[in-house]
Amino acid sequence: MKYTEGPEIQDTKAPSGPIEDRWEKRKFGAKLVNPANKRKLNVIVVGTGLAGGSAAATLGELGYNVKSFCYQDTPRRAHSIAAQGGINAAKNYRGDGDSIYRLFYDTVKGGDFRARESNVYRLAQVSVNIIDQAVAQGVPFAREYGGLLDTRSFGGAQVSRTFYARGQTGQQLLLGAYQALERQIAAGTVEMFTRHEMLDLIVADGRARGIIVRDMVTGEIERHVADAVVLASGGYGNVFFLSTNAKGCNTTAIWRAHERGAYFANPCYTQIHPTCIPVSGEYQSKLTLMSESLRNDGRVWVPKVAGDSRPAGEIPEADRDYYLERIYPAFGNLVPRDIASRAAKNVCDEGRGVGPGGLGVYLDFADAINRLGREAVEKKYGNLFEMYERITGENPYETPMRIYPAVHYTMGGLWVDYDLQSTIPGLFVIGEANFSDHGANRLGASALMQGLADGYFVLPTTLGDYLAAGPFGEVSDEAVAEAEIKVRTRIDRLMAVNGTRTPDSFHRELGKLMWDYCGMERTEESLRKALERIPELREEFWRDVKVSGTAEELNQVLEKAGRVADFFDLAELMCLDALIRTESCGGHFRAESQDAEGEALRDDEHFAHVSAWEFSGDGPVLHKESLEYEYVKMTQRSYK
Repeated sequence: MKYTEGPEIQDTKAPSGPIEDRWEKRKFGAKLVNPANKRKLNVIVVGTGLAGGSAAATLGELGYNVKSFCYQDTPRRAHSIAAQGGINAAKNYRGDGDSIYRLFYDTVKGGDFRARESNVYRLAQVSVNIIDQAVAQGVPFAREYGGLLDTRSFGGAQVSRTFYARGQTGQQLLLGAYQALERQIAAGTVEMFTRHEMLDLIVADGRARGIIVRDMVTGEIERHVADAVVLASGGYGNVFFLSTNAKGCNTTAIWRAHERGAYFANPCYTQIHPTCIPVSGEYQSKLTLMSESLRNDGRVWVPKVAGDSRPAGEIPEADRDYYLERIYPAFGNLVPRDIASRAAKNVCDEGRGVGPGGLGVYLDFADAINRLGREAVEKKYGNLFEMYERITGENPYETPMRIYPAVHYTMGGLWVDYDLQSTIPGLFVIGEANFSDHGANRLGASALMQGLADGYFVLPTTLGDYLAAGPFGEVSDEAVAEAEIKVRTRIDRLMAVNGTRTPDSFHRELGKLMWDYCGMERTEESLRKALERIPELREEFWRDVKVSGTAEELNQVLEKAGRVADFFDLAELMCLDALIRTESCGGHFRAESQDAEGEALRDDEHFAHVSAWEFSGDGPVLHKESLEYEYVKMTQRSYK
């Protein structure tokens, strides 16, 4: 796949001055929109997860006219509901040494020094407000005996800063945002469109001015225009087919925006979560995540000797290798996700994995149960243990869980500046759909933090600054018609193929290819194989895919086909990005770039930058944004 290099990105709009003052400086410098003018301005928000739901609710509360879109039958079904373990915030209620600066430092280090300092520091500052907001909404965070909010530890940190609601933190936070959203729907400031999928972005006079959507029930193609568009459509981990994401999660919204001119940043940064129920057969269509919070009390181990097939209870302590505690004594089982995942892969590659196929390690709670008692463990993790037993038929109170790494979160996404605005004026991108805060690896419990920070606290200020120059006039019929024709032409093309293979069969083949060649470990050879095979598979798809039914009705096969077609294009860019970045960092591990102990080896001289890709009919164009560190020293990560 050919590419060219374009000019570097010079301005991210981050304010100058001391880092702790930059967000306050930006907020004060932002132009304001008076209440009477807000009623004249229209905003579209795509997605109703934590980022989109909180953004739509807040913008409605401020007085803007908001249209909110989701492809589910209710905003409550957004994938944020699946988040289990918790949400980070620098409250330091434990008095254990946490601070805004420490959260900032841990996040930059956890991301392997591939994130912007200004954005991450703002995230750490805003985190303390999120907890107050959620408590005011009635989110039932866990509390200590005295009634104070409880916290627990998560990977990549040596302090307890993670607030949680048992193993249902995402669900409870989403219900808080949902009730705020429903309040605005009832007040008439937000109009809700469920079962509507965004299929293209309307760009007029260089600005994002609306979207083309398909009513997924009737098949009708609809036009919606506005003064600004906000994408909160989540990540693209389902390019791997098997992942912890909901089956509906896709890349279509951000890929359509990318084709319209929005840069796509760091597509190769994919997080592999270490705590997933292992694959059990070809029949599976997704994988199930067990919360990282389990690593607080669960101990990870494998047999010391390859081929030891004894049941866990028959393997004595002397024959067990608690490898994370052995290799990383300072952090133990709470090392960051990328490190824990690679360590699990390594011991399984040595033949010491457990369970069917040897693709698993034990997560053992025997010590915690002996120390705390079963009742205490049940109070902390009971719903997670129940979920594990329902899926596997094994009781984790009596025998260790079996876990193995799986695709989870994508750190890449549309490039945005400090204001969360993409390279298309008027197109703002929040939550997992953007790339901005996590560098090459996200620390656990930081996704919920970013989504709510963007939606409740950052976007309302920066979007208001943009809208202060509006309204932007009527949208030309030509711009709307062009986008609609493009959508209809694509649908007609999919329906006309009438081949022999289902979209799912192509998706599964693409996913296996990506996992094998661009998964936990990448090499130049594997990536070149992927870049050779993906175009062939895409050509087969457009020649032989079978879309049954019609486009003028409920048609889930058509929905899947459109999403899989986008995954082919994204996969190619992911592999190209991974091929060019000949270093290892965070979730991007190139086998050619590791130190003597097998740890990721960065190349700061050549790759201390964001890779921002521009779509071009002649092949992608690479723009680089240099990463400069004033407050954190770039060092080789060590959790030992």
